[in-house]
Amino acid sequence: MEHIFSNPQHLYSRAEVLSNPSPVPRVHGLYAFFFNEIPLGVPVEGCLTHQGLSLLYVGSSPDKKSKPDATQTLQQRVRYHFQGNADKSTLRRSLGILLAPESRFSLRRVGSGKKITLTTPGEQWLDSWMEKNAFVTWVEHEEPWVLENELFQSVALPLNIQGNKHHPFAALLLKKREEAIAAATEAPVVQDIAKR
Repeated sequence: MEHIFSNPQHLYSRAEVLSNPSPVPRVHGLYAFFFNEIPLGVPVEGCLTHQGLSLLYVGSSPDKKSKPDATQTLQQRVRYHFQGNADKSTLRRSLGILLAPESRFSLRRVGSGKKITLTTPGEQWLDSWMEKNAFVTWVEHEEPWVLENELFQSVALPLNIQGNKHHPFAALLLKKREEAIAAATEAPVVQDIAKR
């Protein structure tokens, strides 16, 4: 079955997305992250593949009908996944937790203790990993949550949790995230004053 992300014209690297001007448009739509290296334990059965890369995660901006006037655009959301932190990017949080055995960086409370990130060195490690392994494409759409829901029903998207409870990996990923957050909550706060 043909899907909207079956044969993307171009998969954009982190460097391309973060260039100025960015190729990512400032509109509403659905974005899809394809990966070269697959984090250990992530199942790829049923995932779309393109040129050796596997589609593991999709996101939409806005993410629901109740936010028709959402100001966040595709460009803001996709760029944040590539250069933000695990406190505000669910994709970065999941990747950080899954890659912790390799990176040696776990989630920690930072600054005042309200934010939970991978710490500045950990986020920088993930930036480098994503530069080599994460590529993105998108489609412009005024109701992207509709497309997202259709994808959840037709292809495997192991790194999505919300709206994707039927995928067998979603429950395991949710449990891993809850355990990592609990461990971060119990650990001392890290000052982490370095700027990214």
